[in-house]
Amino acid sequence: MAATEPEPPTPTRRPTTVRSRAKDHSPWNWLLFVPIVVPLIPVLFNGDSPRIFGFPRFYWLQLAYILLGVATTTLVYQMTKKRGDH
Repeated sequence: MAATEPEPPTPTRRPTTVRSRAKDHSPWNWLLFVPIVVPLIPVLFNGDSPRIFGFPRFYWLQLAYILLGVATTTLVYQMTKKRGDH
């Protein structure tokens, strides 16, 4: 008789559910679309004036978009973080 190789052990998997992945359904999370959508509006940065410290609108508006993203992310975090209830 020919020697057969032993079968490799089957990997054990932890049971996962869809609920364990997404528990936070806060409406505050929708605000995170603001810093994504606002920079995509060309009317906002399609121009040269006003100039701030000699920089055209396009350049200083890029910095304003960063501040908008930081402010929005901070607001959503503060409104959705766990308060130590459990």
